[in-house]
Amino acid sequence: MSYLTETQEAGREIFPDLARAFALFGICVVNVGVMAWPMNSSYGEAGIATSLDEIVFFGVNALFLAKSYSLFSFMFGVGFAYQMQSADRKGVGFAGRYWRRILGLLAFGLINVALFFQGDILVMYAILGCLLFLFRNSSPRTLSGWAIGVYVFQLVITGLLTLSLVALGNFDPEALASKMVTMQEEASVAAEPFRSGNFAEALAQRFTDWTNIVGFALLMQGIGAFSFFLFGLSAVKRGTIANPSAPFWKRARWVYLPIGVVISAFGGWIVVQQGGGYGPQTFLGMLLITLGSPFSTAGYLGLIAKWAETPSGTIKVFLARGGTASLTAYLMQGLLLSMIFNAYGFGLFEQVGAAGSIAIAALVAIFTIVFASLWRAQFSRGPLEYILRGWTYMGSR
Repeated sequence: MSYLTETQEAGREIFPDLARAFALFGICVVNVGVMAWPMNSSYGEAGIATSLDEIVFFGVNALFLAKSYSLFSFMFGVGFAYQMQSADRKGVGFAGRYWRRILGLLAFGLINVALFFQGDILVMYAILGCLLFLFRNSSPRTLSGWAIGVYVFQLVITGLLTLSLVALGNFDPEALASKMVTMQEEASVAAEPFRSGNFAEALAQRFTDWTNIVGFALLMQGIGAFSFFLFGLSAVKRGTIANPSAPFWKRARWVYLPIGVVISAFGGWIVVQQGGGYGPQTFLGMLLITLGSPFSTAGYLGLIAKWAETPSGTIKVFLARGGTASLTAYLMQGLLLSMIFNAYGFGLFEQVGAAGSIAIAALVAIFTIVFASLWRAQFSRGPLEYILRGWTYMGSR
């Protein structure tokens, strides 16, 4: 059965699968900064040593940072709605299946943390997915209202943190400078297992890093992700996902996208001026990027919707088919990048600047999407999707 026939018979659209493929690319070029350089110091001065490094790093911040995960989160909400609709069509219970799926995502997330990537998003999705279940019967208007309110709260949290750092820098610059130096030293020590350690040492450090940041990540990124869960669920209930020609998508690409790109570009420029490290200026840039993210994400969806208005097309179908195996592609990205940069692999940790690291990540992202699409041309699910689906349905359909 062809991908398009399969999609139509399942009552789905090509639009979300294209969006997942796009998100997978952006996630990879953003995540590589954590896998190629110390986690708590970003690329640092050594990683952004040339004009090309600055330009490429700026491009990732302006175009992908806080947008790719937002796009992926939006698709999580869309997938949640599709799962409810499927259960309803078949006249079976939804709750049991959903909670098994959440546990499956949690397990895959913990495996990802241990083996590949301490900045994993799946554990966070599993946690936030528990809250999403409470909104399953909410109206589209209620969902959108909550989504906006939750994202405003995310902006407030980010703004307060930024203000606290700016205030510390103004009133006690020596304390701030000392704190930044301490963070860099701790980051360098924590990175040693990736720089020269064996697999077991890297595994232990990944869990240590993850436990140190998971709470902060939920606060700084998880709130916004949950907002996009709600936006995705609302979009399916409104019917806009099923209608790529809906007026909203035109408004998104012509109005929201320019707003988001301008705000995010300004924020990205501020981050680059910090030299790739962390400090008040970085968080100010991140605040602007976070502010611009909903507009950019909506705009990207508007562009993808335009492309999805006619579902046929070789490249379009190929990419969308790859997007159906997003779990496999996402974890494969972590596997390949960890092997490329960690000492037990090719040992390129701290050896390649921002431009080179991001170029490697772009190639890895393309490879994983191509692999996923070619696999799906032969099989009905991605390899890891088979496992997750088998656990979710427990032999029932």
